[in-house]
Parts: sequence; C-alpha cells; structure tokens
Amino acid sequence: MYDPIRVLVDKDELTLEGIKQFYIAVDEEDWKLSVLCDLYKRIRIKQAIVYVNTRRKVEWLLGKLSQNGFDASQLHGDMSQIERGEIMKKFRSGLIKLLITTDLLSRGIDVQQVSLVINYDLPMSKESYIHRIGRSGRFGRKGIAVNFLGRLDVPALREIEVYYSTSIEEMPSDITEYL
Repeated sequence: MYDPIRVLVDKDELTLEGIKQFYIAVDEEDWKLSVLCDLYKRIRIKQAIVYVNTRRKVEWLLGKLSQNGFDASQLHGDMSQIERGEIMKKFRSGLIKLLITTDLLSRGIDVQQVSLVINYDLPMSKESYIHRIGRSGRFGRKGIAVNFLGRLDVPALREIEVYYSTSIEEMPSDITEYL
C-alpha cells in the first residue's frame, strides 16, 4: 500500500450498545452441551453463532448437536476458501440458522439476522471478546451474548468486564424480552 492510513480506536470508544451480555455458570465442561441444547430449545432466534476455541471442538460440537437433532453448520480455518464461502453464502441467506466457528468469524462479518452469540468457550484473548459478541446486534438491532462460564473462567470474565467497563450479568430464566 502507498501512504496507508491507520485508524486506531481506543478501547473506551468501542461500543457494546444494543448487546445484552450474560453468563451461565457451568460447573463442568461436559455440561456445556446440555446447557446449549436447552438454551437453543427454549428461545426462538433467527440465527446464532457459537464460538469455540479450536477447530477440533468445532467438529466435535457439530457432531454432538447433530446427534441431538439440531441442524447446524461449521466454519473453521482448515476448510477450503470455497467451502467457507459456500457456508457464509448460506448463512447470510438464512439457510443456516446455527453456525459453530472459531475466531475466524469474529471480525468483519456482518450478518443482519444474527441475534445471539454464544461463547461456548471464552476467547483466549480479551481483545477477541468484543469482536465475537459484535456479530450480534448489528445494524441497530438488539443482540444477546451468552458466555458459558466454568469455575476457571471467572477471572477471565472479570478481566473482560474491567477491560471494557461493562457488566456481564447472570442470565435470567427468560431472556426472550431481550431478543
């Protein structure tokens, strides 16, 4: 590039407006799947993104959700560009309602109908958090971010709250009013 311009946004200027953030305390890693299935059965959403930290977990979770009767798709860096493009085309058009992915899909992707982002795993860096949850609540719409929180994740979640000057509350029993 010739004469590039660099735009830096201070973390204090990043906005979380329109995105209601919650956590669900999940004592055991093995319980996350049941919690996800229960959550997805209880609420009606147009589209959702579920974030995990590894490609292997994307594939594992897709298999488990399929076994439980959920229609979901996956997106990760080990897929070819053509495969990823086809998945994104279907997701943008609404043919895919539930997409399981890594941080590959945390930046620069705008899908208007996404109203729910689930951090099945908290991101490995606090900077990735805002990019993940920012996939919901796009174009002035409301969005919900739900974080599955194991005992060992509490300090990381508190660090995210401090870093972004935000509050992440325990999820109420009925979140439909926020959708």
